[in-house]
Amino acid sequence: MSRDRWIAGGIFAAGVSLVLGYAAVELGAVSPAMAAEDGPGPNLVLEIAGEANGTVVIDLLPDVAAKHSDRLVSLAEGGEYDEVVFHRVIDGFMAQTGDVQFGKAGGDTRQAGTGGSSQPDLPAEFSDVSFDRGVVGMARSQNPNSANSQFFIMFAPAPHLNGQYTVVGRVIDGMDVVDSIKKGSSAANGAVKNPDRIVKVTVER
Repeated sequence: MSRDRWIAGGIFAAGVSLVLGYAAVELGAVSPAMAAEDGPGPNLVLEIAGEANGTVVIDLLPDVAAKHSDRLVSLAEGGEYDEVVFHRVIDGFMAQTGDVQFGKAGGDTRQAGTGGSSQPDLPAEFSDVSFDRGVVGMARSQNPNSANSQFFIMFAPAPHLNGQYTVVGRVIDGMDVVDSIKKGSSAANGAVKNPDRIVKVTVER
């Protein structure tokens, strides 16, 4: 499973590189923007530390992706996202985190992005919700039904992802903190050295 995730991670990153120019152009067209409205939740509250320091609030969308929303809540309530790094961050595109298996700060994170959790992979819940700035999507391998624990936050619109990845939420507060997350090397498909981390995640219902 880990090898499959690693291969898929490279494919995902390569796709990111191909569209980075487009995403960067789109970012220039995006205003600092009003935050998305808070829906019925639940909300994930991420305390982030590193080059970025502050709080990010994600409004989960169980009406759009019930299984994926439940998974993030379960992992958050279990403390599994605490001290997990943002292992792949591509300027003008997205910041990826959530590898509870290999992504813990203070340990060997060289395999971050290739792991998941102790829970089984999830069937896709693709929707017509667009991957706009601040939208949170679930990372997966080539297999559409392979999302598990990893997720990414969009810096800019990426319509090429629409209907290809599960949208699970949107940032309703703290996009300035997201924008400040330490970026990775473009030569390494966004892999980050000494990455920023999620200190703690709490769930608000």
